[in-house]
Amino acid sequence: MQHTDDAAIRIEHLSAGYPGRPVLCEVSATIPRGQVTAIVGPNGSGKSTLLGVLAGTVTAQAGTVHRGTARRPAFVLQHTAIPPTLPITVREVVAMGRWAHRGPWRRLTRADREIARACLERMELTALATRRLDTLSGGQRQRTLLAQALAQESDLLLLDEPAAGLDEASQAEISRALAQISAAGVTVVQATHDLDEASRADHCLLLREGRLKAAGHPEKVLVKA
Repeated sequence: MQHTDDAAIRIEHLSAGYPGRPVLCEVSATIPRGQVTAIVGPNGSGKSTLLGVLAGTVTAQAGTVHRGTARRPAFVLQHTAIPPTLPITVREVVAMGRWAHRGPWRRLTRADREIARACLERMELTALATRRLDTLSGGQRQRTLLAQALAQESDLLLLDEPAAGLDEASQAEISRALAQISAAGVTVVQATHDLDEASRADHCLLLREGRLKAAGHPEKVLVKA
């Protein structure tokens, strides 16, 4: 897998949190371009807050975040966030990714539909395109949400515990999908408490009590987790 050495994101002396509740304190880190970075740490360590800062939904209280990515990040929902009884097909879910460009009330163009079709194919969902979400496994639903994010054509994909609640085979399936996405040049950042999942990433950030404790290759970082 070929990657460039430059950074997709540089975080410098970042502090962030919520009213009356500071979470991140003086975090400085680099997220490499076109690789899978896993943010690990115990519950309450600041993983989701850091993702929120990168997504633009949490405001930094101090410090800076320099993005080398050109487009708005795509945030991938957990498969459990979608009501299983929602009467919607895989193709319709993926096409919703184009709303970021078109708006929810405007007709999708032929080009939009072609992008959605290509994303279905990339996530090996073409055969499931007409299936309803409530007929899919957790892993298939998560791949559908990955395809929806890809349809936004972002160069930065953010995920919060994408393998949570999935069986081992489905977790491996999601890891393979993320590796495939990053190999195509997209920067992938996922928060996870699963050390097996983190070990399959290219790069790791270890948070503890809102501070960065280690960063680098998973083999070096996870022994400190």
